[in-house]
Amino acid sequence: MEILTVNNVWMMICTGLVFFMHLGFSFLEIGLTRQKNTINILFKNIFIITVGLLLYYLVGFNLMYPGEFNGFLGFAGFALDAPLTTEGALDLTYNEGYTYWTDFLFQGMFAATAATIVSGAVAERIKIGPFMVFVLLYVGIVYPIAGSWKWGGGFLQTLETPFYDFAGSTLVHSVGGWAALVAVYLLGSRIGKFDENGKPQAIPGHNVPLATAGVLILWLGWFGFNGGSVLSADPSLTSLTLVTTSLAAAAGGVVAFLVSTLMYKNYDLTMFLNGILGGLVGITAGADVMSPTDAILIGGIAGAIIVFGVALVDKLRLDDPVGAIAVHLICGIWGTLAVGIFGSLASGAQFVSQLIGVGAYAVFCIITSFIIIFTLKKTVGIRVSEQEEVEGLDPHEHGMSAYPDFRLNEH
Repeated sequence: MEILTVNNVWMMICTGLVFFMHLGFSFLEIGLTRQKNTINILFKNIFIITVGLLLYYLVGFNLMYPGEFNGFLGFAGFALDAPLTTEGALDLTYNEGYTYWTDFLFQGMFAATAATIVSGAVAERIKIGPFMVFVLLYVGIVYPIAGSWKWGGGFLQTLETPFYDFAGSTLVHSVGGWAALVAVYLLGSRIGKFDENGKPQAIPGHNVPLATAGVLILWLGWFGFNGGSVLSADPSLTSLTLVTTSLAAAAGGVVAFLVSTLMYKNYDLTMFLNGILGGLVGITAGADVMSPTDAILIGGIAGAIIVFGVALVDKLRLDDPVGAIAVHLICGIWGTLAVGIFGSLASGAQFVSQLIGVGAYAVFCIITSFIIIFTLKKTVGIRVSEQEEVEGLDPHEHGMSAYPDFRLNEH
């Protein structure tokens, strides 16, 4: 009973840390965008966590963990009462060490994170209504089905060499990243992002100190994101996981800063910050099976990927205000494949399984997010008017300003 209690307390602490990440995402997103859209971005982030949790209660949790199912799609019933009722008793000695309730809350925080990734990529020009509809469908249905394929015991878990994704480089970050890519493509770039020759123009964020605070909060939250994914308070595994997580973050930041300085001849803080996030996303798939040296290599490569990834997104004329595609999608893919290259699971067979997993999620997430967003685009429209975009979403969508006593002249 004492072990159950200790495990459960650790999982609850980690749940709190993952919850805290939503503040980090909010700070990062508003810091890297313009002040006239601050209320809009905060509104989206609050909507995601509140509605996301309710959706996960209603359908998501039982879609993601349906028990015995065909490996592709299963459903254990509506709401949290359903599985408890069908089991016939309220058994809280659940999942070898923590309760059913704790599992729901921990996993629910992850579900909301996937939609937050999309929020940053589509910032400053998406209509709030269609975005909310997208969140309902993606968090409520798409993410849980994708999650069930691995974490719910689905077909990727039953491969001869099981696909491995410890805390969600693919299951959370790439699932959000693929949708971000599709959304950015269908939405188009912000006014002024590309000149008539297609050359990208900088649109500076209005509060880099806030963005910096956001990244440090996210790093702290990742201790819960990865540390909680051990699913127990096992001393050796939890401590190793926190070490690999931190070293990858540090290496990602340093390499991104060095590479971007060499390429652009200036000390770019935003690249430094996104390098840290890239390192964190990269280590998330294998944080418990890597040595500290492996973690530094994985994080460092992710840091370099960030610099080239951001440049690639610009070259493709895709407008991603916060670098979400480079951070969550590209580094998520890298981190997932890295499990087959580094660490205790490294092998050719494991690498093939990792490729299968990446491919399966790519196909599923691209198709589902495209159907949702394209349908919204053709029916209600997904983009605000030119006037609304120029004047800001805050006055038009929300009728208020984040800084009513402080005005900047903005284009």
